[in-house]
Amino acid sequence: MSDYAKDVLVSADWVEDHLEEFQSDDPEYRLAEVDVDTELYEDEGHAPGAIGFNWETDLQDQQTRDILSKEDFEDLLGSHGITEDSTVVLYGDNSNWFAAYTYWQFKYYGHDDVRLMDGGRDYWVENDYPLTDEEPDFSAQEYDASGPRESIRAYREDVENAIDRGVPLVDVRSPEEFSGEILAPPGLQETAQRGGHIPGAQNISWAAVTNDDGTFKDADEIEELYAEEGIDGEGTTVAYCRIGERSSVAWFALHELLGYEDTINYDGSWTEWGNLVGAPIETGEAE
Repeated sequence: MSDYAKDVLVSADWVEDHLEEFQSDDPEYRLAEVDVDTELYEDEGHAPGAIGFNWETDLQDQQTRDILSKEDFEDLLGSHGITEDSTVVLYGDNSNWFAAYTYWQFKYYGHDDVRLMDGGRDYWVENDYPLTDEEPDFSAQEYDASGPRESIRAYREDVENAIDRGVPLVDVRSPEEFSGEILAPPGLQETAQRGGHIPGAQNISWAAVTNDDGTFKDADEIEELYAEEGIDGEGTTVAYCRIGERSSVAWFALHELLGYEDTINYDGSWTEWGNLVGAPIETGEAE
């Protein structure tokens, strides 16, 4: 994986080789499965030593519909035996949708050594890597976050400025969501009043950066994919989706794998923009 700009991906084989360290109470290594809920983790098993994070209830503030505060983030990680010096490997369902979001949140709060397991949960299960139903109980640690690092996060005002300045906006949702035909992927909760996309946004699916097995494509392939749409790492690029999880996959590919440092994730995404009174939208298919 040396062709990527940063050493942020590990293979399933690498994780299997380090299972002993992940199961140790020593906080040097920690493994965490992040899913939209913990049903798969609890009912169908998980990698030995893996902590189970429920993205919705563990990593979100339900009152504010926002990421955890710095204090709550520190408390969560410390309670699971993680320190700011731990090597943390994340993986999860849906080709790492929620694991990628959590990776972005770790980086937002300044955690240096965090990685994604390439392929996520499905790759681990389908290739017969070991599973267990035992949930680890690690000794609590003190966690001291150095963030937040606002340079990787976009807010409503940043999106408004991006529209005015012609900054590239990447909408990673499905073509049907982008056009306004539907408000959410089939089976998922509709979280916006209006359908469509942010004016000027380009529709480049999150899945375009991954292979059929959920692993990331080579750096050259990802670079070419975005270059065809005029995104080459020069200037700012804003990624968004519905709730910020799919756009985290695109942010990870651009910011971490390609090293495009001025890529930011709009985690408010369409749930915020599609509900704002007076915010401009466009409908219809991508040109």
